[in-house]
Formats: sequence, C-alpha cells, structure tokens
Amino acid sequence: MTSKNTSTNTPQAGAAGTPRDRAPGTTRILLADDHALVRGGVRLILDAEPDLTVVAEAADGAEAVALAREQEVDLAVLDISMPRMTGLQAARELSRLKPELRILILTMYDNEQYFFEALKAGASGYVLKSVADRDLVEACRAAVRDEPFIYPGAETALIRTYLDRAEQGRPLPDKAVTEREEEILKLVAEGHSSKEIGDLLVISPKTVERHRANLLQKLGMRDRLELTRYAIRVGLIEP
Repeated sequence: MTSKNTSTNTPQAGAAGTPRDRAPGTTRILLADDHALVRGGVRLILDAEPDLTVVAEAADGAEAVALAREQEVDLAVLDISMPRMTGLQAARELSRLKPELRILILTMYDNEQYFFEALKAGASGYVLKSVADRDLVEACRAAVRDEPFIYPGAETALIRTYLDRAEQGRPLPDKAVTEREEEILKLVAEGHSSKEIGDLLVISPKTVERHRANLLQKLGMRDRLELTRYAIRVGLIEP
C-alpha cells in the first residue's frame, strides 16, 4: 500500500499569514482526503470562490467526524476512500450527529452503486475527482441549497429511481456486505490483525474472525489477499 500524508486542520492562511476574511453567508467547508496534494488542489478551487471557504481539513473519516464535532461547518466534502474510516462511513456518522450538515462525496470511482450508497449515507452529491475543477463548486452550492448533485454524464433518473423506491417502500439496490463487515473488511485489507481490529472496534478477536469467515463465504473468496483485492476494487482502500 502507498503511504499517506498526514492532515493539516489549521485555517487557510493569507499572504500575511492570517486566516482569509469570511464574508457573511459564506459556506464553511470541512475537507477530508488522505492525500495532502489533493486536499491542497481542492482547497484552491474552493477558496477561490467568494461564497466558499475551507475552515478545516482532515486526512481520514474519523478525523473529519472529530473536527465536525469541534468546529462550526456547513458542508463536508469527503473522499470516498480513506484510512480508518471511509467517506461513506464518515457520512453516515455525520448524518447521525449533525443532520443539518450538508455532505458531498468526492471520488475517483464512476460507480452507480457508490452513488446509491452515498445517498443512503446522507450525501446530497457525488463528484468525480477527474472533473472536480469543473463540477465541485456547482455541487457545493447545490448542496447548500439542499439540492442533489450528480456528475454530468450519469442519468438524472438515478436520483429519481432512488427517491421513488424509498417513497414507495420498495427495496433499494443491494449492498454486498453489512456496515460492520465493511469496517472489518477495510481493516483486514489494511493489514491489521484480528486483535488490532477487535481493539479498534471494541469487539473480541473471535467476533472479528467470525465476521471475516462470513465475508469469505459471502464473497466467495479464500484468503486475505483476495479480500484485499476486493477492497481495492470497491474503493475501500487504495493500492
């Protein structure tokens, strides 16, 4: 796996080393991505707009949740694949903790299932990193207006299908694994032992092993290597 850069959550400094002045009504943004260079590029895009300002940065989903507890933010922009806690996992937790917080998922994955999962997690938009310079500002403003945003090229009908299914009580697209299994799959793929995973999730190593066995059976896989490849393929971790 590639090494990740650590986060910087200090306010963006201006030329004189002081935080940029924020006009009344400016949207305060929490930005989470485990690559410092990506965060820097996204921040330049957002801070260039008079109505948007990044007030906090995080290197993973767990840090994003912690910062959202501590600081006043209006919008969280979350990378989908991060260490410790993914963007989807963080979105679920933030939606529970701060229902008024708007959430956008930022990702390199053009994936319909992830889009549905993002909506289920409480996000109002799904932006591809490859076109963030074109779409992200519009997506942020749409989120603040409480409007959904999906990258151009995907059918708007995806949103309508999801909302219609939810309204009619019909089943939503299936997810291969449960949220707990997803947590364990991610940690297994990152190389943690059963004891380490148990300590992180406050469960016993035997419970971890049981979940791992269920994952292998459910996904039709044989070992950690295949689980790791699956985790990379679905965006839980990066190669």
